[in-house]
Amino acid sequence: MSILENTISPGSTSYHVNRDGMLALIDRMRALEERTRAASAAAKDRFHKRGQLLPRERVALVLDPGAPFIELSTLAGYMFDVPDPNKSVPGGGVIAGIGFVSGVRCMVSASDAGIDAGALQPYGLDKTLRVQELALENKLPYVQLVESAGANLLRYRVEDFVRGGNIFRNLARLSAAGLPVVTVTHGSSTAGGAYQTGLSDYIVMVRGRTRAFLAGPPLLKAATGEIATEEELGGAEMHTQVSGLGDYLAEDDRDALRIAREIMAALQWERPGRVAAQFKPPRYDQDELLGIMSMDHKRPVDMKQVIARIVDDSDFTEMAPNYGPATVCGHARIEGQAIGIITNNGPLDPAGANKATHFIQACCQTRTPLLYLNNTTGYMVGKAYEEAGMIKHGSKMIQAVTSATVPQITIYCGASFGAGNYGMCGRGFHPRFCFSWPNAKTAVMGGEQAAETMAIVTEAAAVRRGKPVEKDKLEAMKAQIIGVFDGQMDVFSTSARVLDDGVIDPRDTRAVLSEVLAICREGDARTPQRMQFSVARP
Repeated sequence: MSILENTISPGSTSYHVNRDGMLALIDRMRALEERTRAASAAAKDRFHKRGQLLPRERVALVLDPGAPFIELSTLAGYMFDVPDPNKSVPGGGVIAGIGFVSGVRCMVSASDAGIDAGALQPYGLDKTLRVQELALENKLPYVQLVESAGANLLRYRVEDFVRGGNIFRNLARLSAAGLPVVTVTHGSSTAGGAYQTGLSDYIVMVRGRTRAFLAGPPLLKAATGEIATEEELGGAEMHTQVSGLGDYLAEDDRDALRIAREIMAALQWERPGRVAAQFKPPRYDQDELLGIMSMDHKRPVDMKQVIARIVDDSDFTEMAPNYGPATVCGHARIEGQAIGIITNNGPLDPAGANKATHFIQACCQTRTPLLYLNNTTGYMVGKAYEEAGMIKHGSKMIQAVTSATVPQITIYCGASFGAGNYGMCGRGFHPRFCFSWPNAKTAVMGGEQAAETMAIVTEAAAVRRGKPVEKDKLEAMKAQIIGVFDGQMDVFSTSARVLDDGVIDPRDTRAVLSEVLAICREGDARTPQRMQFSVARP
């Protein structure tokens, strides 16, 4: 056993400063999530008056009560709908997450029809494509609760129309991979969105509420002169009795969700259960994770203190601790599940990159999933490091990350700057899951470094041209660059752009990791033979 020793002082001033800063960021995140819920819930009277459930009520009823549910990308689109941070409603117009439906672990996606009639909000497309990618990669059945006005025509962009086709392609890919797509069409599913319903394996429609057509009555009249009511053109009764698009006719939302749950139960979907394992919780309080990370990414942090609070019994077997010591690699378990951990107690140097490469390859050999706890300002620079082969060894590490054959999970705990983001399996390297802590920062470099770099380049260019250096303009340029960098590096900016799968409270890290490790293990255990069926439409 290699028990990590506690080295933090919860009574210290620095600890309390860190803790207060983290709690303030968590409060800000929760307030934004609550704003989205409140905006959707504001439609409650309208929904209930017409006999419908609110979108989050639908999600709650389709999921197994009391079972784990990991909601994804709750900050998607923040400040892209409106630039006012006090008025922006994040979420992308989609509620999505991984949970259990009739005992089957599924990806659940629901139109947030309480906001702008369920029209996709900014970055709602990116969020939807990401959750579909997660369902495909982790071999999860896909349950979608549809009621959407479609694309927001006031914010129409041709690239969104073209890229939006990937939603329908992915639905076809899910079905072809043997992953059932179960859809409840609660309301409108119009124009291109009609294929969101049509490209499903099991379709539940609600009497008097479902509408699925390629062209609604106004467009139909304008295009052909034909006059038809919505019910005649695409109602639930027509589609379940005449066109054959609908498989099940429900009386209301509750009935539809009951049917969806019965469909999942009837599939008898075989999922490897979690192996019962005896494990001990961490020896140190997970609440102490709030005070470990400094709000200033320039201050050093001992990431072993983070590891000590998320792994079983705080037991961590470190590999080569005296070689490239700023790069920490080692083995541990989370609720009995083996995992290899790579994290940073400083920048990545040639020895650290070399060690990480070896460790990644060793974990692939033993089929051990990898966890990257990002807290690095990047790879080391300078003459000595270039001569020591920083580029060569850093490239080997990036190659190892890219070629890894085991699930890789990334958590941005602090800084993730420069190529260090790549070597530590940043979002661009397609980790199986990628989450952020509220204090995390991601950028090509720090704002001050970027500003100083450009100031040096600008000043040198002026000297070459024989022109005077205008200090006022130089300082203004530096301030502008710092503002641009600082305005994009925090999680409220990166998560808004769906550059992670969501922001989590540090205290939830162990619970989230336990679930995603189980998801990865279950998905990887499914054999290709089981994946060959798909359901043909009648």
